[in-house]
Amino acid sequence: MLAGEPFGDQPRSVSPVIAAYLRTYNDGADDVSRQALYGAAARVVGTSAGLEVERARARRCAELTADLNAARSSLRRWLHPQPPLCVRGEALEAAGVHLARMLLRHRDGGVDRALAVVDELAAIGAPHGAALPFTAGPLGAPPPRTAAG
Repeated sequence: MLAGEPFGDQPRSVSPVIAAYLRTYNDGADDVSRQALYGAAARVVGTSAGLEVERARARRCAELTADLNAARSSLRRWLHPQPPLCVRGEALEAAGVHLARMLLRHRDGGVDRALAVVDELAAIGAPHGAALPFTAGPLGAPPPRTAAG
C-alpha cells in the first residue's frame, strides 16, 4: 500500500531479496521488534532493481550468513554448507530468507542489526550518495543511532 500497489507481501517496487528478508524476519519477530520494522517497509519502496543488483544483494546475504555460521562453529559450517547461489528469483529470495532466519535464531544484534541489514541491502545498487537512515556497521554491531532514534 505504501508503494501505491494493491495490498500484498510481494510488491513489485521492492527488491525481492529485501522483501523476502523482511517477510521472514517479521514472521519470527516478537511484537516489539515487529513494530520497529514498520519504518523499514517505507524505506524499501523503490528498491526493486535489475538482476545484477539483486544477485549482489543475494550474495551479500550469503556472505553475512556465512560470517554468522563461521562465528558459531567452523565444524557446523562444514557439516551444513550453504547451497550454491543460483540466478533464479526463488534462489535469490532464499538468500534473504536464510539470513533472516539465522539472525532470528541467534538474536544477533537484535532488531537494530536486522534494520541495519535492510539499509545495507538497499544501498546496494542505490544511486551514489543516496541518504539512508542508518549506516550499517560490522556484522553483529548495531548501527549508530541518531539523537531522534
